[in-house]
Amino acid sequence: QVQLVESGGGLVQPGGSLRLSCAASESIFSIMGWYRQAPGKERELVASITTGGITNYADSVKGRFTISRVNAENTVYLQMNSLKPEDTGVYYCNGVLKRWPWGQGTQVTVSS
Repeated sequence: QVQLVESGGGLVQPGGSLRLSCAASESIFSIMGWYRQAPGKERELVASITTGGITNYADSVKGRFTISRVNAENTVYLQMNSLKPEDTGVYYCNGVLKRWPWGQGTQVTVSS
């Protein structure tokens, strides 16, 4: 059973940056994504990446977020720039076509 551990969240001012990391317990040969759950809202997919590095983004984060992965290290990253208060939420990584048990997520709070 793959285990996913997210890290890198925190409190940041609007316009700031954060880099999230997701470590998987074993190799994942599947499309991976970063999901966000804002307070009172459903979890949504904000970015995804194939094993070959093809990326896709939700319109709300396009141009500001960059997803990447290092397959040899079983790690997926999310670089978040120009953060806005509406980016606040708990961020999770997981597969897109195949899901594993959700990790604990990492809290991102964008506030002045």
